[in-house]
Amino acid sequence: MKKVAVLLADGFEESETLTIVDILRRAEITAHLISIDSELVRGAHDIVVKADAILGAETSQYDMVVLPGGMPGASNLKQSDQVISLLKEMNSSNKYVAAMCAAPIALAEAGLLENKQFTAYVGYENKIETTGTFKEDIVVVDGNLITSRGPATSYAFAYKLVDVLGGDSMKVKNRMVYFNSFNAE
Repeated sequence: MKKVAVLLADGFEESETLTIVDILRRAEITAHLISIDSELVRGAHDIVVKADAILGAETSQYDMVVLPGGMPGASNLKQSDQVISLLKEMNSSNKYVAAMCAAPIALAEAGLLENKQFTAYVGYENKIETTGTFKEDIVVVDGNLITSRGPATSYAFAYKLVDVLGGDSMKVKNRMVYFNSFNAE
């Protein structure tokens, strides 16, 4: 079974984080909330979440690492040497690295956006210094790198994560009444 580490830092975007974990678990993919420092983590909108574990060397054994956005959560991820090291290790092992909203700033800090296509929150194309190519797509996949725009795109992002991990997102979409709710495809 595939395992996903969803990183938590103070100021994370709650709707993105919990939607990602929820959809991955519905698809029967192991998804753990991994805090970068303490067991209880306060989100950008004052919702406190209890992490499943604290970031450590064993996190690199996961198949995918996901960075939700939110501020100052994304900045806290970017400023963590341990997070940057993990991102580089996951990328060099050709494991999946995913980020959404403001969190691609951490990918840029780790040098992972160089010569890659990516997306991020509105306006972040001007804040991220890289030779990569910014796209306005809802979700962008470039090799092992997966990025998305913001809170409203978290469903599409999470379903794409399910698909790249070999799960059946269509089954989850149908159970969640996704098509009837959003007239989405």
